[in-house]
This record gives sequence, C-alpha cells and structure tokens, in this order.
Amino acid sequence: MKICIILGTRPEIIKMSPIIRECERQKLDYFIIHTNQHYSEKLDRIFFEELELPKPKYNLDIGSGTHAEQTGKALIEIEKVLIKGKPDIVLVEGDTNTVLAGALAATKLHIKVGHVEAGLRSYDREMPEEINRVLTDHCSDFLFAPTKKAKEILIKEGISKKKIFVTGNTIVDAVYQNIKLAKKKSKILKKLNLKEEKYFLLTCHRQENVDKKERLRGILDGLNLLYKKFTLSIIYPIHPRTKKRIKEFRLKIPEGTKLIEPVGYLDFLQLEANAKLVLTDSGGIQEEACILKVPCVTLRDNTERPETLEARSNILAGTNPEKILKEVETMLSKKRNWGNPFGGGGSGRKIVKIILKN
Repeated sequence: MKICIILGTRPEIIKMSPIIRECERQKLDYFIIHTNQHYSEKLDRIFFEELELPKPKYNLDIGSGTHAEQTGKALIEIEKVLIKGKPDIVLVEGDTNTVLAGALAATKLHIKVGHVEAGLRSYDREMPEEINRVLTDHCSDFLFAPTKKAKEILIKEGISKKKIFVTGNTIVDAVYQNIKLAKKKSKILKKLNLKEEKYFLLTCHRQENVDKKERLRGILDGLNLLYKKFTLSIIYPIHPRTKKRIKEFRLKIPEGTKLIEPVGYLDFLQLEANAKLVLTDSGGIQEEACILKVPCVTLRDNTERPETLEARSNILAGTNPEKILKEVETMLSKKRNWGNPFGGGGSGRKIVKIILKN
C-alpha cells in the first residue's frame, strides 16, 4: 500500500498533520505533494517546521492565479507526480482548488481517492469552495465525514453508504496535539503586549468578503463599532489578498484594529485560545474556536459547519456593521459550556486504519 497525501494551504497542512503523524508512527509507505497554493512562507512552509512534520517530497509552486489557472496548473503537475509515484490511494482534505485538482487527477488515473472532511455544505454555489466540495465528494472512493450530519448529507446526494465513514474531525487531533506545545513555545501574547480575554481576534480572507467592496467596508465599519463599544484591541493577522483589496478599494483600517503579519500555527493557537471572542470567515477557525471554548462570530451569511451553530459556540453575523455588534454582544452573554460536536480526537488514526483495512 502506497499513500499519497496532497495539500496546498495552511488549513490542509494542519488538518492533515494527524494523518501524516500516524503514517510516520506506523512507518507506512507514503509521500506528500505540496502544491504551494499559499505562496507566502509565513502562510505555509513554517507550519511543517512548527508541527515537526516531514517536508513534502514534491513542491509544485503553483502559486496564485484565477481559479481556472490555479486548478489547471495543479491538475497538470499533480498528474505528472502521480504517474511517477504510482500510489494506491490519494488523500485530500477540505475544499480548496488543490483538493479538486488532486481528486480529479487521481480519478482520471484510476487511483482511489479519500476525501478527509467530506460532506460539508454551505448550499451557496457562489462560493468556489462549495463547488470543490461537491465535485470532490462525488469522485471519491472513501468519504471521511466528520459528523453524522455530514454523512446524512452525502447519503441524500446519492452516495453509497459503503463509501462513507464517520471519523470525527482531524482538527480536534491537531488542536489537542498542539495546544500544549503552543503554551510552551509561543511568546506571541508577550510580544504583542496582550492579556488573556482582553482582545478580540479577527480573520477575514474569503473571496466573497474581501473581493466585494461593500462587504469588506461593512466588516471594517463593524470593527469600528466594536472598538467604540468595548474598547478592546482587535488583532488582525491580515492575509496578503485582503491587504491588497483594502488598498485598491481605498478603505481605512478603523481605530483599535491592529494589523499584524500572518503568524505560525502555534502563535495563532495561542491568540485564539486566549481571545475574548473570535470573528472569522474561516470554516476551520469556527471549529477550532468551538473546541477551545472561545465564542465565535462568523462574518458570513451561511456556514458549512452548522454543528457549531447547533452547539451555540458560533453565530452568523454577515457583514452588516450593526448586526456584527449585536451578535458579538449575544455571544459574549453566553456561558462557555457548549459541547464539542467534532469528536474526541483520534480521527487521524481512524482514517489510516480504514484505508489499511479496505
């Protein structure tokens, strides 16, 4: 059995790390393809070092571009490696262009595909990630659903029950494995002169938010209202794409919002775990905040993580400034006693076990 793990962005590295560690533990025959879809070293390469993961065997340097350019380049280059490497199964995780390209390349070569975090749906086809999720699920041979809800979605779409395995989410493994390491190694709170629960943490990078001037302006105006109400700093590790759009749209960073360069995973975990509240448009951070018992306000009109809404660890605010303020007040009024719907850890081990068994 030869396993190929394909990844290309920071969330994929984090969520694949438990599977990579399990392959290492069992001394399995595997290799990693990194498409470098995130082309900033701070946004991805540092994560391999921090998480003490082996370096990818293949770095494809795909970089940025339109969705067609990025997916097309990745498809071409991944195919070359798969023909050379001859794996028995390809594992992809999530919903990026890398995931779709990897699944398509493998399927066309009659190589089995395993989709980690299968069955997530926002039901918003304007999101490129939604298209990637749906297409990847429907050409996969093993669908590793993080929850029963995700499994039900897949069954309703006509996918055979035999292909679907509820494994929990590998993000739980990653958080549990790395939070102690983060407390020990990270000095980010001291560096930024921050105290526990005396700041908000923001991430905002999704295309539907940062590429639309009105939505991006709404988020920034919402940050302004938050600072006026709470006088707490809003720490924002800003994505290069967002910084570029703010400049293009001639928007201003509001008072109280502190822009910092993207940080490594251990530093980010520390910022996240100690924040009073997290504002985000990231799916993975909705999950992490839930696991870490930190209130979350999602700057979107929908989410493919409905479990966080049901657990009441998260609430949707969209990009209207007044609604952002209102939902932050709502979340801050709640006790942090929700359950974790994503499993108790051990998902990486379960996934590897299923692959070897089948």
